[in-house]
Amino acid sequence: QDTQLRSVDLDHVIKLLKGSGSKDLEKEQLETLKKVVKHFENGLPLKNLAQITEILKLCAEKMNEQEAFTEPLCELIKLFGLPFQKKKSSDEVNYSVEVSQSIAQLGYLMRVPSSQVKIQICKCIVSFYNMELPEKLLSGYQPTSASYKIQMAEVGGLAETLVLSLALVENQLTEKLWVLRALQHLSISGRNCRLMVKAQAASRLCLYLNGADPSGQLVFRSSDILWNLLENTSKEEVVNQLSSLECVHALKEVFVDLLMHGFRHCDYQLRNDLLVIATVIAENPAAPMIESGFAELLIVLATFTEVKLPNPLVKGFKLSCTYEDFEMKKLLFNVIGILSKNSSAAQLLGENHVIPALLYYVKPNQKPGFHDWSAAQYEELQLHAIAVLASVAPVLLDKYLSCQANTLLLVFLEWCIGQDPFFGQGNSFHGRGGRGNKLAQMRYGLRVLRFVVSLYDDAVNINLCDQGAISQLLDILKYAANKSKEKESTILLEIQADTLFILSVLCENDLHRKELFSCEGIAILIPFFKMDPKKLYSGLGHNSLLFSALDCLWSCVIGCYIAEDYFIEKQGIFLLLDLLALKEKNLCNVILGILVEFSDNPKTTLHMSMWRGKRDQTAANLLIQLWRQEELDLGVKRDQCGRIVDIKRPIATSFQKQQKIIPVPANCPSFAIMEISESIRAKIYSLFCKLGFENLPGLSAKDFVTLAIIQRYIDFKVGEVWGEICAEIKEEFRPITSDEKTLKAISDVSERTGKTVAELQDKVLESQRHHKIQEEEKTYKELQATRTQRELINKSWEDFLTRTSNYEALKKAKRLQEISIEASRSKVKVQNGPFHATDIKNLHTTV
Repeated sequence: QDTQLRSVDLDHVIKLLKGSGSKDLEKEQLETLKKVVKHFENGLPLKNLAQITEILKLCAEKMNEQEAFTEPLCELIKLFGLPFQKKKSSDEVNYSVEVSQSIAQLGYLMRVPSSQVKIQICKCIVSFYNMELPEKLLSGYQPTSASYKIQMAEVGGLAETLVLSLALVENQLTEKLWVLRALQHLSISGRNCRLMVKAQAASRLCLYLNGADPSGQLVFRSSDILWNLLENTSKEEVVNQLSSLECVHALKEVFVDLLMHGFRHCDYQLRNDLLVIATVIAENPAAPMIESGFAELLIVLATFTEVKLPNPLVKGFKLSCTYEDFEMKKLLFNVIGILSKNSSAAQLLGENHVIPALLYYVKPNQKPGFHDWSAAQYEELQLHAIAVLASVAPVLLDKYLSCQANTLLLVFLEWCIGQDPFFGQGNSFHGRGGRGNKLAQMRYGLRVLRFVVSLYDDAVNINLCDQGAISQLLDILKYAANKSKEKESTILLEIQADTLFILSVLCENDLHRKELFSCEGIAILIPFFKMDPKKLYSGLGHNSLLFSALDCLWSCVIGCYIAEDYFIEKQGIFLLLDLLALKEKNLCNVILGILVEFSDNPKTTLHMSMWRGKRDQTAANLLIQLWRQEELDLGVKRDQCGRIVDIKRPIATSFQKQQKIIPVPANCPSFAIMEISESIRAKIYSLFCKLGFENLPGLSAKDFVTLAIIQRYIDFKVGEVWGEICAEIKEEFRPITSDEKTLKAISDVSERTGKTVAELQDKVLESQRHHKIQEEEKTYKELQATRTQRELINKSWEDFLTRTSNYEALKKAKRLQEISIEASRSKVKVQNGPFHATDIKNLHTTV
């Protein structure tokens, strides 16, 4: 066979096909082509592929004049469907350019005006993905790998060419279906999908969706390709292509046709697939979903069973209890949630009674709802509806209030913490964590309230409070906290965080509501501040819960003296300082802000002075440490002892020093002012103003050095602001002499303040150095006295040993003792006084 292959002179065949004219020549050309096809019936060798491609081009040109070349051309194309043959493993790489160009040529051949050729090309491409080996293999050759042609098709850009060829088969259903089938296979690859999107494949396919097709393959294959494009490429780019009015209209017409006339199981599935694509398009605010009427249709479909009002858009449609209809119901709810983010859709949502339809599900699960949904299905729909209500309610607030939604939600939440038996299935996305309990229902009910109260609308908040929402929310908080003691979960933590947020909004700026919260609420809040610090890094949501608790403390307690006193009595200030001692960057700012607010209460300062942390740390020491860390983070220049380096701008941050002079209007804060709100230094200064700057226990010399800066913080800040004013003035104007003198005097005052603080810091450090020297001298004297005492003890011991071992020494010691005794006697003799002997008679020991 190899000999036969070599015997075919492809160059001669190419030369022959280039000729034209006589009938005999044409006959010879056709015979030669048949011979070529016969020789390569078991596969095309890679080395001959470039010549075969040239023959394909010539045949295509001949077809324009003679239809007789159609069959040979199709037979040659069919050969491309067989595995290519290689002699060496390296042939695949060596001939990759020729192969990719040859496969790309197949796409160009779609321009040949022959249905037979177009269909054969598509069949050939499909065969790339279902490769079958020929009956006989060429001797000395082996087939290329199964994925080789697929890779070369990607490199050659075949997918893009094939998409462009759709315009050539626009009115030819059979050919169009074959092209779609080929594209369906090609769209598995991400690279091909990108090429297809480049050729506007999404919009082209969508426009052809509603073409006549009794088989239904047109919609099926097109939707499958669209799915692949959305999954494998930039979703945004595909959606932009689908967002034209023509595309949305076409999608709507096909969807309605399947909705009203589909009866097969595959029709229902295809309908849902198109609904998902429509949902993705609806996420694009620029998509004409409202203008096309598609949005209204989907809204009516989502709510017609709950609202039960006749609507011509869904006349004749019935919702069954099949799995596909259940999935469609959930998808329609999802569309409502997406449309609620589009302000233009608010009127449609209101007119079509979306709020009442969703509120239908805000009720206890006593038995399955309408349409004979199973208990699990009804629960899933219920949770999904309440989740969507959280998005829709803030958009339709008036409708929300008119439907008494607050009342329904509070009754529903009361059922959630009640003792009524209920066994949730918890088998859906929204039902997570709700198996065997009502936590999922509670979670989404609270989420609706959270989204609504976050609007800070007085009507909503008053309506809630009038119905006893504060007391009920505290019961929910207590219930969730008790459940967390048994087993913590992200759901329970979210429930507690949402409840705390709702309470914060309701009680903020209202003294009466704070009093309602006070004692019971504080007793529930306190355990949150005793949270194990390790839990903050667990990833379950403890961090968010702690922030919500701090926010609740700020909004519900501060400003109400009864509540403040009760919190302080419960050692709340100690707990806040314990949290502050963790030195968590995110927590510090909030806690310091709360302490500043609390500091107006005289008891706060007393408790702060009494607090002791680890290693007997005081509040003043903790605040100074936080100040130093903040300055380090801000890039404020200090020497190794913490002293001022820049006398002119002692507290300026590195960011401030990098900023150029930018004149701003009087109502705009400058960098120096903005820095106050963004850093914690102003809060620390405020707290020291309450604690005082003198007689602070537990401070080192370095702390006093830092304290000197803190004490003059406001003076330094005033100097910074004046510095900015001077710079702005000099940037745009030349001050008059008197003004210039005034500005200079102000600048000198600021500089003198810096020098004064620097001198004070030097004195503190010098005093510390002197104190250290005194301590060293005292320690040295103690060591010297200890050494002298030790020498005396040693000498006494040596004398003792001498007396016990040397009799002459003992006698000498005895004489000295007697002399000493005699010398100690009084020289004045007392008449008739007693005489005391100083020795013991008959004593024979030397001790």
